[in-house]
Amino acid sequence: MKLTEIYLAQLEREAPLSLRVLQRVPEGKPDWKPHQKSMPLGYLAALVATMPGWIAMTITQDSLDLNPVGGSSFQRPEWKTTKDLERLLEQSVSQAREALKGASDEHLMTTWRLLVAGRVVDESPRHVVISDTFSHVGHHRGQLTVYLRLNEVPVPMVYGPTADQKF
Repeated sequence: MKLTEIYLAQLEREAPLSLRVLQRVPEGKPDWKPHQKSMPLGYLAALVATMPGWIAMTITQDSLDLNPVGGSSFQRPEWKTTKDLERLLEQSVSQAREALKGASDEHLMTTWRLLVAGRVVDESPRHVVISDTFSHVGHHRGQLTVYLRLNEVPVPMVYGPTADQKF
């Protein structure tokens, strides 16, 4: 089995799990956070929705500079409704799906770099970055379920039942 096939299958398994959580995000609370050092709810929800797109970026770009000289042109996606979050997720999953379908395993073995202000802070094969992206999405999706619980929103099943949703 090819790496691209493994990652496509994982993408198709993980996307519905993220969708379940994003569909529960309360509207009208984008600035809510459980602690002053925590991410705001709106930022975290948009992050979970758009992270699958990082897979496409890893395949189509050779690097990413988080603080490029001259500033970043990145625009954080805006959302107001859960439907907006659903659209962001579908767009990012679609980008990842198409990039994976067009990639070869040989390309996934090539190096990808993460930079900050022009300095390399990580250099790994693309397939490692993609694998780490899936773990990173799971981490932030888990954070989001805690935010749901603290806002009295029923937590959906992700990998198994919750106190709010049984099999």
